Amino acid sequence: MGNSNTVSLPDLAATQALANRLSVALRPGDTVFLTGDLGAGKTTLARTVIATLCGVEDAPSPTYTLIQTYEGDKGELWHADLYRIEHARELDELGLDDAFGDIIVMIEWPDRLFGLVPDDRLEIHLEMAGDSPGDAMDTPRRARLTGFGEWETRLDEI
Repeated sequence: MGNSNTVSLPDLAATQALANRLSVALRPGDTVFLTGDLGAGKTTLARTVIATLCGVEDAPSPTYTLIQTYEGDKGELWHADLYRIEHARELDELGLDDAFGDIIVMIEWPDRLFGLVPDDRLEIHLEMAGDSPGDAMDTPRRARLTGFGEWETRLDEI
C-alpha cells in the first residue's frame, strides 16, 4: 500500500526546496517515480535534484533521448522520461531493470514501465493546487509523496 504524505508547494522556491530535501535523502540504488500532468513540475523537480547532486545547472529534458545520465557526489544518477514509450519491448534497450537497486533513477511517466516496477521506490505525484491560471512554475502545486518498501520508513527524511 505505501506510506504517504502531502506537501504544499506554493511557488517555485517551495518546489526547489522539496527537491533539495530529496537530494539529501537520496542514496545510491534509490528509485523515484515522478507523476503528474504536463506542466506539473516533474522536470523542474528532477533538474533541481540533478543540479544539487551533480552540479549540472541546466540539465536537458530527456524527452527525446529517453535517458540522461549524470555522475555526482552520490554516484551515478539517471533521469528518464518515458512519455514516448509505447511498448514494453522498447524498455529492453534502455537497461532500466539493470539500473534499479544500483544507481539513483528518477523516472517521469513511470506508468510506461509496463510492470517493471521496483519494490523499493518513492513516488512523487505533482498536481496544480487552486485556481491559478496557466502552468507557470509559480502556480501553487501539491506533491503527494508515497513510499514503498524501504521508502515507507524513509519519508520523514524529506
